[in-house]
Amino acid sequence: MTDSERVLLVRDGTFVSLGSDGAINGGAGSSPEGLFLRDARHLSRWQLTVDETPPAVLAGASEGPGATCVLTPAGTRDEPPAYTVFREQAVEAAVFTERLRIVSNRPDAMTARLALWVDVDFADQFELRSDHRTYPKPDAAHTVEVTPRGVEFGYRRGDWHSRTSVVATPAPDETAAGSDGTARCLVWSVRLPAHGQAEVNLRVEAHPSGGTPQPLPTPAGQLPELPQAEGDLLRACTQGLADLDLLRITATGPEGEPVSVPAAGIPWFLTLFGRDSLLTSYFALPYRPDAAAGTLAALAATRGTEYDAFRGEQPGRIVHEVRHGELAHFRQVPYGRYYGSVDATPLFLVLLHAHAEATADSALAARLERHARAAVDWMFTDGGLDEHGYLVYEPDPNGLVNQNWKDSAGAICFTDGTQAKGPVAVCEAQGYAYDALIRTASLARTTWHDPAYAERLETAATALRTRFHQDFWMPEQGFPALALDGEGRQVDALASDAGHLLWSGILDQEHAERVGRRLLRPDFFTGWAIRTLAAGQTPYHPLSYHRGSCWPHDNALVALGLARHGLTEELATLTRGLVDAAAHHAYRLPEVMAGYDRSELPEPVPYPHSCSPQAWAAATPLALLTALRAGS
Repeated sequence: MTDSERVLLVRDGTFVSLGSDGAINGGAGSSPEGLFLRDARHLSRWQLTVDETPPAVLAGASEGPGATCVLTPAGTRDEPPAYTVFREQAVEAAVFTERLRIVSNRPDAMTARLALWVDVDFADQFELRSDHRTYPKPDAAHTVEVTPRGVEFGYRRGDWHSRTSVVATPAPDETAAGSDGTARCLVWSVRLPAHGQAEVNLRVEAHPSGGTPQPLPTPAGQLPELPQAEGDLLRACTQGLADLDLLRITATGPEGEPVSVPAAGIPWFLTLFGRDSLLTSYFALPYRPDAAAGTLAALAATRGTEYDAFRGEQPGRIVHEVRHGELAHFRQVPYGRYYGSVDATPLFLVLLHAHAEATADSALAARLERHARAAVDWMFTDGGLDEHGYLVYEPDPNGLVNQNWKDSAGAICFTDGTQAKGPVAVCEAQGYAYDALIRTASLARTTWHDPAYAERLETAATALRTRFHQDFWMPEQGFPALALDGEGRQVDALASDAGHLLWSGILDQEHAERVGRRLLRPDFFTGWAIRTLAAGQTPYHPLSYHRGSCWPHDNALVALGLARHGLTEELATLTRGLVDAAAHHAYRLPEVMAGYDRSELPEPVPYPHSCSPQAWAAATPLALLTALRAGS
């Protein structure tokens, strides 16, 4: 089944991935099916048969608040199906529900035999990603208990205990065990009056180890009134805000208070991500400032306080990723709280100041002062500013090879395709650091009342900007290097990261204008969006995750930078391409698109493993709207 044939329902940190027939067929790979909560699959099989055979799809399900599909048993033109089955499915916090409605198409009474195969594997999401790794699970045990109205599945491993219950109304007439492990078949003999109907209602409750998250309150009122904008952009903004509502999850603030934050995306990243949640919140700040407040509080609560090499934790460092699954719990993966990010820490400081500025309320900045100062300290110490002059990272043997937003192996490369070796200083992280120092200095003067600290940060920012122009600018290319490697050599691939430098302000006006115009030339700009790597270079590939594809959020930062430097014509061109791409995706921008040129095909080519909905892609139209308003 292709991704386009799947249906995703999501709410309150819970999501279910279904086939268009409403079935769950498990599996692994780029987009496995199932009911997922807190990084675990709580339903891996959900297959309906009618009179011993799978019904045919008359009308497939589509995404929305719920999903409805129409199924029929076998029939012909001369002998049409005896009845029709309507599947109505929905998800809420830790709960998946289904209403099966069977409608007779005949003038005489009859009986239909419904059977539902159910199974739960409790797989951790990291086991489903087809990365060719295996994770031993000593003493793990699965249990199945038939209950008066359904079945309950259990999983226990040490202090880890998860359950999934299935409750049916009416109760099944019989429950049979399959030959394939824990699967159970719930069976009903449904009596249908002439042209009548009957119902079976099912409720699946997930009980993850560590507790079930509480439902989030519905956002108050309607979507906020957006400024006047071109129609397709406004529709993309409206869809983006709706998707951000779906992606909200509950996290914990520094005083133990519950806060709402944008999760990164579905299917793999329905959790707090430092970089993703920060940039998403920044893009949404003029329209949904509460997202920034929640994200800042949650990241302050999880900032590093000690040294833990396994998960990359260092004092003051802002977390990259938070996981709640079994493998994280038993430290078989480092992602329970993983800190392998060079840019989440400066971006935390950028958003903290931006929130105070946008809301004209410095209370949060005052409350998080000690967290912000710890983040600044990390930039100078373990982050590398004092020792190397730049924020740097080295490959993490337990986690990520690259620790900037292009975090796939090989993404930070020379023009011959060779991966840079560390300590690596990627260009955009230096821009973030510069902006973080300038913004934090402003907070120190106006909110923390510490002018000496402010002066220290401003001096450091000025020196960083001077060094950056000297070390990163490539005169022959008229473009900044993607990075400096551990020997101080310029990593000379021409990459979209340079566009982030316009947003952060580390480039002067002359250099910013050259970069902005260069990014709109055909080897970078597809007509839809700017490629991550300019075409024509050895490592370029239009279907590479970070070496030739197009990422909407990457383009959003470029757009904000174009607006900052008055490049209105380039901004208009980029915005038009992205909005057109959104229109081809029902106004929901995907996480990433293939890097093929618009002249080759009349619509954007999908990237095969793209998350959707995905938070910073959902927030990209909001950033475009902000950029247009600033540039007008």
